Amino acid sequence: MAARHQYRTSDYMEWDTMLSLVRKLYRDGDYRMSLLIGCGSFFGLRISDLRTLTWAMLLDDDHFTLNEKKTGKRRVVKINHDFQKHIRDCYEALHVADRDEKCFLSHKKVVYSTQRINVLFKEIKKKYNLKVEHFSTHTMRKTFGRKVFESAGENANMALMRLSELFNHSSPRITKIYLGIREKELLETYDLLSF
Repeated sequence: MAARHQYRTSDYMEWDTMLSLVRKLYRDGDYRMSLLIGCGSFFGLRISDLRTLTWAMLLDDDHFTLNEKKTGKRRVVKINHDFQKHIRDCYEALHVADRDEKCFLSHKKVVYSTQRINVLFKEIKKKYNLKVEHFSTHTMRKTFGRKVFESAGENANMALMRLSELFNHSSPRITKIYLGIREKELLETYDLLSF
């Protein structure tokens, strides 16, 4: 939690940076963190919902359903076909015996707390020299949103409407602020000036 009167937010990662990090973590044997960052970035879920995922949810079909902890709303998430192969690779590398087991268990066989994940993320940021100023569990959700928005091209407004609904924001304008798009647009105003 941020100190009083201190502005604190999370930043998104560039998509290629995220993919590279997921691959490096896997290569280095950190299968759970590789999977967590991948799931967070491909699904756009809050950490409270990511922590509930089981192997069966991720491997038994090309989608899964959950009730979001924060909103209580039912959400269906489609699993990218190529990413599901990575999920299987992590599952096999970890030698998981029970498909109903939670995906993000610590060595003590308890689900990582959000606070512990943020500590691990600080270590990951340093170890892999990530150029993300505020790297936290929320970075993954923002990475998902930015990728969807940037990939939409001419359909950016439609993407913002869909993201607004997925993120349960009151309007696409809030989603723009959330993703840092509004601030970027405002800062570009200064580039209109010439000297």
